[in-house]
Amino acid sequence: MRKVLTIASRDYRAAVFSKAFLISLVALPVLWGGSALAQIFLKDKVDTADRRVAIIDRTGKLSSQIVAAAEQRNSNEIFKADSTPQQQVKPRFVIEVVDPAEIGQAPQSTLKLSDRVRKEELLAFVDIAADLLEEVAEPASAVATPAMPSAKVAYYSNSPTYGDFSNWLKGVLNHQIQEIRLGQVGLDLSLVRRASRPETIDNLGLVSLDKDGNITDADKVNMAASFLVPIGLMMLMFIGVMVGSTPLLQSVLEEKMGRIAEVLLGSATPVQLMLGKLVGTVGVSITIMAIYMAAGYVALWHAGYADLFPTHLLLWFIVFLTLSVVMNGALFAAIGAAVTDAQEAQSLLMPAMVITMAPMFVFMNVIKEPNSTFSMLASFFPPATPMLMILRQSVPPGVPLWQPIVGIVLVLATTVASVWAAGRVFRVGILAQGKGASFQQIFRWIIQG
Repeated sequence: MRKVLTIASRDYRAAVFSKAFLISLVALPVLWGGSALAQIFLKDKVDTADRRVAIIDRTGKLSSQIVAAAEQRNSNEIFKADSTPQQQVKPRFVIEVVDPAEIGQAPQSTLKLSDRVRKEELLAFVDIAADLLEEVAEPASAVATPAMPSAKVAYYSNSPTYGDFSNWLKGVLNHQIQEIRLGQVGLDLSLVRRASRPETIDNLGLVSLDKDGNITDADKVNMAASFLVPIGLMMLMFIGVMVGSTPLLQSVLEEKMGRIAEVLLGSATPVQLMLGKLVGTVGVSITIMAIYMAAGYVALWHAGYADLFPTHLLLWFIVFLTLSVVMNGALFAAIGAAVTDAQEAQSLLMPAMVITMAPMFVFMNVIKEPNSTFSMLASFFPPATPMLMILRQSVPPGVPLWQPIVGIVLVLATTVASVWAAGRVFRVGILAQGKGASFQQIFRWIIQG
């Protein structure tokens, strides 16, 4: 045991007391949250050039309202709130009304305007069918000919990913169309809107009794926290496993290629060397998670959401993280011992990564229905148990106590088996030179020793 702890201490200090460790502490949150932060900082950094769109209003009743709505938007909605002087953060929508009599019918009209879009004179153009405002009681028109799209409002553009204008136009058009159609059947638009006003639904917890026997009102559920806290815990565990386990492959491979392992094996057995590396890896992972957890708690406390911090799951988190790091670390250490260079390691690395990332493939199904049969069975699959079980535990109302206990037993058994198998591979492979081992050889080493 003393030799195992000595090796663990050496690997731990080599990993933690280094510039690379400090850089990784900062780099990991940036890599994981960089996309979200970039979206926040770049929210107002958009191209504010005018968006010119042509409208062919064959009904003769909608284009004026569209132009008026665009002018109202350009006056009130494209500037950053409370900015002095006014800072434009959205482009202006400039509406060009095209006379249907001059432009003609499709396909000649659509070809002319398509050419203007190609020349970048227009962003897009809209063709509104003449029968769009037909009586509500009349039957739907026949299927359109191939020359005309089946929809009565057609939006043409060569920028399919830009949806700001089409989404805005949809709201404006539907409002005007509803007003006209309701007028056709003698109904008042304001009355219909009041009658059809949607109601909000409060998402509440359960009513309960306090310690004095009084009935307490149900608290409003924080939907964002209900998703972000479980996902955050799972992602933290995934980071801990990846940061702790995957470097073992490179570490073992470098020591093997540099003949350092042969020197170390003069003082310790292969199993002691591997166990020492695993213990050191667990220490590195727990250190990183402790720093991130403390930073997360401080951030929540300053924001006034300290009650969202899952203190009741910390012990479970540490236990599952430790088992997961050892289980996956043994796998990566065995791969490092079985190969002789980085190129050979790549062929064996992919299956190991698929096993490690298995929980990421199903976590959304699990978080939506944490107590379904599928979620329960998936969380009993040992490689996925640590992440999926902590995910299920953090989603109200949690899981029965026997399930995480059974999960720990399954993961512990799998971890022992993984360490045993990895030890047999490590013992043979760490001193092997020449060509790396194939899957068949690795399985033979596990069975025969």
